[in-house]
Amino acid sequence: MKSRETLIRLKRFQLDEKRRRVAQIEGMIAEFDRMAADLEREVAAEEQRSGITDIGHFAYSTYAKAARTRRDNLKRSADELKTQLEDAQAELGEAFEALKKVEILESRERSAERAADSARDQAAMNQLGLARAMRA
Repeated sequence: MKSRETLIRLKRFQLDEKRRRVAQIEGMIAEFDRMAADLEREVAAEEQRSGITDIGHFAYSTYAKAARTRRDNLKRSADELKTQLEDAQAELGEAFEALKKVEILESRERSAERAADSARDQAAMNQLGLARAMRA
């Protein structure tokens, strides 16, 4: 019984770890998306300020080029994190299923123990009833 309780605690801990990992990745994706949007606005403002929107133009702003590169890198990183998120969500689902299996086994074991206790109690009551009936 103790080992099953320990196993349940372990499975819950693992599930919590998977949840934290999913939340962490989701937070990173949101932050990267926010930063990329900020850079997009900065690029647009710089292009408007300079009046040059053609990236190939010799006088195109170096700041705008650098911001575009950084924005593209952030988007690429967010896309990679989305792949990691899918994997982490799959692991979270597996951890949840593993916990449920152990909890179901625990529930069945407890039910079987209660049934056995009830049967023992009933047998004891039957013995008492028979003993009283024999005396009467």
